[in-house]
Amino acid sequence: MSATPAAAPPRRDAAAPRPPRRRGVELSLLVAAVLISVYGYAEVGLAADGAVPPGAAGYGAGLGVLALLAHLAVRARAPYADPLLLPIAVLINGIGLILIYRLDLAPSLGPRAAPAQLTWSTLGVGLFGVVVLALRDHRVLARYAYLSVTAALALMVAPIFFPAINGAKIWIRVAGFSIQPGEFAKVLLAVFFAAYLAANGAALAYTGRSFRRLRRVWGLRSLQLPTGRVLGPVLAIWLISVGVLVLERDLGTSLLFFGLFVVMLYVATGRTGWIAVGLLLASAGAVAVGTLEPHVHGRVQDWLHPFATIDAGLGPNQLAQSLFAFADGGVLGAGLGQGHSYLIGFAAKSDFILATAGEELGLAGLSALFLLYALLVARGFQAGLALRDSFGRLLAVGLSSILALQVFVIAGGVMDLIPLTGMAMPFLAQGGSSVVTNWIIVALLIRVSDSARRPVPEPAGAPDAPLEAVR
Repeated sequence: MSATPAAAPPRRDAAAPRPPRRRGVELSLLVAAVLISVYGYAEVGLAADGAVPPGAAGYGAGLGVLALLAHLAVRARAPYADPLLLPIAVLINGIGLILIYRLDLAPSLGPRAAPAQLTWSTLGVGLFGVVVLALRDHRVLARYAYLSVTAALALMVAPIFFPAINGAKIWIRVAGFSIQPGEFAKVLLAVFFAAYLAANGAALAYTGRSFRRLRRVWGLRSLQLPTGRVLGPVLAIWLISVGVLVLERDLGTSLLFFGLFVVMLYVATGRTGWIAVGLLLASAGAVAVGTLEPHVHGRVQDWLHPFATIDAGLGPNQLAQSLFAFADGGVLGAGLGQGHSYLIGFAAKSDFILATAGEELGLAGLSALFLLYALLVARGFQAGLALRDSFGRLLAVGLSSILALQVFVIAGGVMDLIPLTGMAMPFLAQGGSSVVTNWIIVALLIRVSDSARRPVPEPAGAPDAPLEAVR
């Protein structure tokens, strides 16, 4: 009998296939996003004046140049990044510019805001390019965890010394120039939480006292609190930030920071008990603030009784007008430029801009908009889960959760599902600080996704090396 020849061993020097970069796909999607935005801009002009606006070509060229510059930055420094993140951001930003331009046509809403929003979008894309080009490795941010949290607290404290605007102290206004520091603070806090939880995740999950009685009653097998030495610093930072925001009467950002804290703590430890504790603390805090703070209490009353002003003969308030706008939009909408959401008043360009989208684009357009947000968040989560280093994973989850929580809080408020918060819809609403911060978030997600998809293996022990600074 002749021996069967053994199969040849695989070649050790064979190069593994590289994943496709898909920068051509990104460029094609960017072209589609710009064309959709230009079409919407022209449609608003046709509905309002019967002619294409004279600035349509300039608007399209400006948005196209911004998209091209952002694409070139990604192609140069993050060639393996997710090809959907940048086109989605450009499209939502373009839709926001269309809606703001449409509301500018109503003379009762004050000066035009679309040119200023385009300027802020330009600055945001510029900072996007700076982050993508300058930040070669996202893990470097972990070294500046405590610097980030110090800067975040300073930014949140600063508005206390300035007068309140629309009932909340969240703005710094000097010589006609205004900025909302809390928008930048949320990114800095995400960096701190990611670095600290990545360095102490094991201690947070497996040390401390276990509440057996609560575990038996509620069936929470993972309800186990860590030691105060481990949990103390991050809990103190959260309490200080929330306390400052309560003084500023900014319920929306307080809810955002609390949700970010709980989500990242759960992801870092894998303990479902933190979700239960978070919901209990959130409920207790909401009841306390909603009862004791007059500004927040008024919003809670509007949420419970949105048509109370109509019953009293005072006419519809902003929330009632928002509900009327959604109802008028129906399934397919009234058409761009043909709605009446400007009756909401000054907040139509910021808090209630989603009502304009609901009325003029209908349920179909609103669903498509929510799907864009959902896809942006999902791709951020996917980039984080594909990473091997815990800091990058938590950072991607935290940044994506910021976008998700903002969309939920704002959409729930204008649809009367939860009390109004006064936050800005990401990329959509008028607000320079908001649009700049959101572009920075997308830049960081681009950097994380490039690291996740890049084929070059990382040396052993490298991912968590920078985290020693925050232990």
